[in-house]
Amino acid sequence: MLKANKTILYEKLKESLSSVLPITAIVFVLCFTVVPVPTDILISFIIGAIMLILGMGLFTLGTDLAMTPIGSEVGSAITRSRKLWFIALISLVVGIIITIAEPDLQVLAEQVPNIPNMTIIITVAVGVGVFLVIAMLRIVFKIPLNYLLIGFYAAVFVVSIFVPKEFLAVAFDSGGVTTGPMTVPFIMALGVGAAAIRTDKNAEQDSFGLVALCSIGPIISVLVLGLIFKPTGADAAYSSNVLPVFEDTKALWNYFKDAIPHYLKEVVLALSPIIIFFVIFQLTSIKMKKDRLIRITIGLVYTFIGLVIFLTGVNVGFMPMGSLIGKELGMLEYNWIVVPIGMLMGYFIVAAEPAVHVLNKQVYELTNGMIPKKALSVSLSIGVCASVGLAMIRILTGLPIMYLLLPGYILSLVLSFFVPPMFTAIAFDSGGVASGPMTATFMLPFAMGACIALGGNVSTDAFGLVAMVALTPLITIQVLGCVYKIKLMRVERSKSAKQVDDGVTVIEFEPEGI
Repeated sequence: MLKANKTILYEKLKESLSSVLPITAIVFVLCFTVVPVPTDILISFIIGAIMLILGMGLFTLGTDLAMTPIGSEVGSAITRSRKLWFIALISLVVGIIITIAEPDLQVLAEQVPNIPNMTIIITVAVGVGVFLVIAMLRIVFKIPLNYLLIGFYAAVFVVSIFVPKEFLAVAFDSGGVTTGPMTVPFIMALGVGAAAIRTDKNAEQDSFGLVALCSIGPIISVLVLGLIFKPTGADAAYSSNVLPVFEDTKALWNYFKDAIPHYLKEVVLALSPIIIFFVIFQLTSIKMKKDRLIRITIGLVYTFIGLVIFLTGVNVGFMPMGSLIGKELGMLEYNWIVVPIGMLMGYFIVAAEPAVHVLNKQVYELTNGMIPKKALSVSLSIGVCASVGLAMIRILTGLPIMYLLLPGYILSLVLSFFVPPMFTAIAFDSGGVASGPMTATFMLPFAMGACIALGGNVSTDAFGLVAMVALTPLITIQVLGCVYKIKLMRVERSKSAKQVDDGVTVIEFEPEGI
């Protein structure tokens, strides 16, 4: 088993490397050309990037070994009970505890200047928990996904009218980061486990859509928070950040070493509820065999170590470079350069995102090869490129986020009536695929740094980038779904015409009188 884990870890590290490398390469080019940075900051960034690769690799391996099987077993167990109150209660608890441990949410919470970290984390977690209940009940009662999406997104935009503008972009960003490497595997497995006990032909199809609904929960919960929470010093916390200066290599080492206990404590607090929940469920319900328990225990250890390394590398070494480069570019005379550079980063970020390759395969198999993997990959890259470009233009102009999000979501929901239901489910499930770890850890700090340099409002102008990126698959995948539907209709018409031709019997008549 250890040998197999080493092989998988190697693959996970390769995936992490492919995700981090494009940003690292772009940073190096910028550092040696338009944005010279202190050498010690560059070294700190390199160490942070290495920790990010290692941490992400260990963490994703841990989720495969532990979170996915736990989610599947729990999903099957609670649905077999046939007790709605039990399904609702466990789904609520699972949604809350799994979201608290989501690394992308931890990273976002660190950057939100006007809300305490724990306040935003708990608010988002409760939103996910409530909507996971709704998503599980949807599977049980076989409710069409697009009707729920229309209803809840309508509620989102109505509530947003009454919420202070400082909360709008943060709310939509929180919906994008919850669909991260911890939450998605667990929730998807939960849905598969719940759908497995159904025998109808639509059971597999209904297992999709959980992530889509769970992404709405944080948006609504943060908007409600905006109605009752009164922040103080909205931008002070972020703008006062000071980049470290190292006298020697020992000081550099101490800089990273001293940060580890803080993130170690955070990870313990984040993972403890999941472990306690699993132990209780194991003793009372699922009762896994010894070999599976050992495998899950090893997975939890990988998850713990990976999460500590990831958060330390991101917060200490990686994000400060993003903020610095954004700030330096924003201070240039030709500050419009943040738009093409941001678009370039966006293109390569999604192209290298491992989850995108999984999505490509999923769509390819679903369409029987009619939508090539490259077509989806290029479409997503172009879409994210455009999304980041629009986000950068917002920073330069102060354009309200709703001017972009409202038309985007309306288009997405309208498309849901013209594509096969599976495409809608996959599209809305995949909102977090495009907004992977690199978006929250580098692109958002980059946008915030540029915003500060340009004298903008971080809460209203910089935030919203994750939301813009997360919106891309909603449109892209459904447009490709329309293409698939048209191609399928052509194939069916061609088959029908061929059958008619093959079924024609030619009868020859001899003229009379011969």
